[in-house]
Amino acid sequence: MSEAAATNAVVEKLGRAPLLSRWLGNAKQPLRLTAVPRDHVVGDRIRGDAMLAGKFIRGSAMLALPELDLAALGTDDPLTAELQGFSWLRDLAAAATRDKGSQVAEGIAARWLVAHGSKVDAAWAPELWGERLLFWTAYAPYLLSSRDPNYRSAMLNTMARGARHVATTGDKTPPGLPRITAWAGVTAASLLLQGGATKVARAESGLARALATSQSEDGGLLSRSPAEQLLLVDRLGLLRAAYQAAKQTPPDALENAAAAAFAALHGVTMGDGAMSSWQGGNPGSSRRLAAVFEGCGLRARPLRQARAWGYHRLSALGTIIVMDAAPPPPARMARNGSASTLAVEISDGAQRLVVNCGGPGRIPSIIPSELIQALRTTAAHSTLTLGDSNSTAILPDGSLGKGVEDVAVDRSEDDDVSRIEATHEGYARAFGLAHSRALSLGNDGKEIRGLDRLMPRGRKKIREAAPFAVRFHLDPAVEAVRTADGMGAILRSAGAPPWNFRCRGAQLSIEESVFVDGDARLRATTQLAIVGEVSALGAEIGWQFRRSS
Repeated sequence: MSEAAATNAVVEKLGRAPLLSRWLGNAKQPLRLTAVPRDHVVGDRIRGDAMLAGKFIRGSAMLALPELDLAALGTDDPLTAELQGFSWLRDLAAAATRDKGSQVAEGIAARWLVAHGSKVDAAWAPELWGERLLFWTAYAPYLLSSRDPNYRSAMLNTMARGARHVATTGDKTPPGLPRITAWAGVTAASLLLQGGATKVARAESGLARALATSQSEDGGLLSRSPAEQLLLVDRLGLLRAAYQAAKQTPPDALENAAAAAFAALHGVTMGDGAMSSWQGGNPGSSRRLAAVFEGCGLRARPLRQARAWGYHRLSALGTIIVMDAAPPPPARMARNGSASTLAVEISDGAQRLVVNCGGPGRIPSIIPSELIQALRTTAAHSTLTLGDSNSTAILPDGSLGKGVEDVAVDRSEDDDVSRIEATHEGYARAFGLAHSRALSLGNDGKEIRGLDRLMPRGRKKIREAAPFAVRFHLDPAVEAVRTADGMGAILRSAGAPPWNFRCRGAQLSIEESVFVDGDARLRATTQLAIVGEVSALGAEIGWQFRRSS
């Protein structure tokens, strides 16, 4: 059988839904959509082609669509949650015309209605309904091409029921992105479903409350997760498209929140156009990030001084540094926050130099759970560790314990250099020492100077000495070769000129490390480790990266 014939066979099988017609024989007359938003974000055609071939793929996981039992499908893992949220409609639309794509979309939607449409179950989680409403309305032509009146009635009336359900449960949704998504979906449905105009004000109020409790004053989510920040920008972009389709003006508060969210996300991107790795996430796809940036309808410069969002950005002539200068996120906003305070990532043009180990984030992965937990530690980030411990404790149940509560930040810029210094007391309780990191980036982008200091703080005193390590995890494409004196290294890569690294105050070693890439795959790499011991009097460790040309 040819590839085209095989694809047509899968599409035909997905499109059969006789059970739905029998189940909905007495369905109400359908509502109608008063307008259909245009999603300006281009989907992933590769994933769309896979769906046409009957495969739902994300990261290292795959579901076979033709035989999929939607009634038995849960929502607990990233792959099944994504299928239940219907964001894949964007990818399908990137790969197929409406005629062909609608057969797949309607086949899956019909089976979803049979499995979940008549009862409130896990698939009715408010955040899933919010995502579903945003994408069902934006891709209505792919879902409502059928001439079967029972199916169309079921789709539209279930959409209305879902919106009513979220309107009563939205404020009970976990704070952060889930609650924002829930209310964004209700707002879109109120704008676009027949008879929903009277409900718009209530939906807007719910969304305003969700944003106020989940988004910091400078636009970043309180979860401090760039991966979630990308979804926030995307969700608000879809909602703004719904306002445009309904010929309504978005509230100023929504416009301000969307613009601030965009700037915060832009502030944590590196020179290759993908994200820096924080809070258990990874770089993601530069193509997807570019598609969201280009299609969301927002424009803003990268946020550089994010005191609440916490990620500070230094940049000069192609060199970019992103520094975590804030405590980990509160437990109510992130169950799996990381002890990454004062870590950095560095890129030169499209080449990443210094990275954090990262994690799978929201992408299905075969990385063992024990290693995923280890990737949250301070040692998995490009910063200083003291006594082989974390700057903020990670408890046996995975939650964060005591440690960094506040970070003092001082920043300045002039014609020659940009500087930032940040200090935390996460080690004061156990070691009586505070950690300060000072960075400077020359305005020609060629030199980065750093100074890590351990300073006496509080009553606790080290009796003898404690080991420390200043780590710089390197991108897998970067090769490090130690200099003859053992106090430096030459960093070579195909994507950037060589960089020279020098240090003082301790001994340099080159050790093994790992890096989680944008597809949530674990890759071997190396790290520069400046290791030594510190007494109760403290220590200073200086270091420098300098580009050769």
